[in-house]
Amino acid sequence: MSEAVGQTLAALWRIESARIVAGVARIVRDVGLAEELAGDALVAALETWPRDGIPGRPGAWLFTAARNGALDRLRRDRVLRAKLAQIGHDLEAQEALSVPDFVDELDARRRDVLQDDLLRLMFTACHPVLSLDARVALTLKLLGGLQTAEIARAFLVPEATLAQRIVRAKRLLGEARVPFELPPPNELGGRLGAVLEVVYLVFNEGYAATAGEDWLRPALIDEALRLGRILAELAPDEPEVHGLVALMELQASRVKARLDGAGRPVLLLDQDRSRWDGVLVRRGLAALERGLRRTNPEPAASVPHGDAGQTHAAARGPYLLQAQIAACHARAHRAELTEWHAIAALYGELALRQPSPVVELNRAVAVGMAEGPAAGLALVERLLEDARLDGYHWLPSVRGDLLAKLGRGEEARREFERAAALTANARERELLLARAGARGSDAT
Repeated sequence: MSEAVGQTLAALWRIESARIVAGVARIVRDVGLAEELAGDALVAALETWPRDGIPGRPGAWLFTAARNGALDRLRRDRVLRAKLAQIGHDLEAQEALSVPDFVDELDARRRDVLQDDLLRLMFTACHPVLSLDARVALTLKLLGGLQTAEIARAFLVPEATLAQRIVRAKRLLGEARVPFELPPPNELGGRLGAVLEVVYLVFNEGYAATAGEDWLRPALIDEALRLGRILAELAPDEPEVHGLVALMELQASRVKARLDGAGRPVLLLDQDRSRWDGVLVRRGLAALERGLRRTNPEPAASVPHGDAGQTHAAARGPYLLQAQIAACHARAHRAELTEWHAIAALYGELALRQPSPVVELNRAVAVGMAEGPAAGLALVERLLEDARLDGYHWLPSVRGDLLAKLGRGEEARREFERAAALTANARERELLLARAGARGSDAT
């Protein structure tokens, strides 16, 4: 196989595989079989393109090959023929039998059908019948275009384990007879939340890896951003979708400043903000405005920054609130300009919307910055008995930081050491031990 063909196929597969699987799944009504047929089309391209050349519309070529494989399978398989009979009068199913261009010539109807297919695939991969781990793995495989080995490396599990997880997920979807369709209106809100949760979990694992040698995993950040942007196109009227995109864009803007020259983590208040990505900041703020406009009658620009925690709070969901918090940081060109009172108020609203000890811990940080470390520490102390934070390394880390600011160096050192013992990420452990060492120097 020529290098040019290999590079073209690799790039094309990453971009178009989800659309091909989604389009074929509409025909066969089976996600696992659709992925198999799409893989067969890829193998056919590997065999024929080096000999015949890359076709003018390679995405359409792959879809045609996969669709033809689906039709051949339907002719041979009595069960699948029965499925086809069931959907034979379904206009959308008939549309699936035509070949999408995957380029600008795609007419509006075909484009709508293609978008519906992708949305169906996303909701199917994130169906609540699957465990969260299975949803993440299947979403990255079907919609992220990642290979099994790539996903396994990202989540630090053996490739065989990850492969079995994906196989079991597809089998469970079949056994549960999960339909390849959008959920009914009365279930849409809850199911959308599951989709957003998976995308944000992927992003978080890339932004602050829970284990391993690297603090950042850029490939996962990029895939989560891509999935979020696709979801925003497919569900443009859903405020929380725009909220999630805004949150990820704004957090991703800091990536280059989150590591120093030696690859060590740099905390938010110590980052060189000139290294934040201005394009991602602007994109994030624009997505936030789109989300707010879908919840509030007034334009988002009319909401004063300092009143962010008080205005139209009832209309905003958790992702929009978190995006507003990220926006407060993004608008502060220097750390000392951060509007900590607004951030504390937003965390207060978030705690009402989504009660969680982790949210309360973040609120304690913001209160500590806005009202002083003693006020923040008082909130942290209330969380020490919460069993849900057992083993959560950020609790002793935050407590250590507040104790250090209060001049209680020895207590701070012990907390940083405890946090270091709890984290599974090597880079984060180094940072915490360095902070513990600095507190030990203060004590002497």
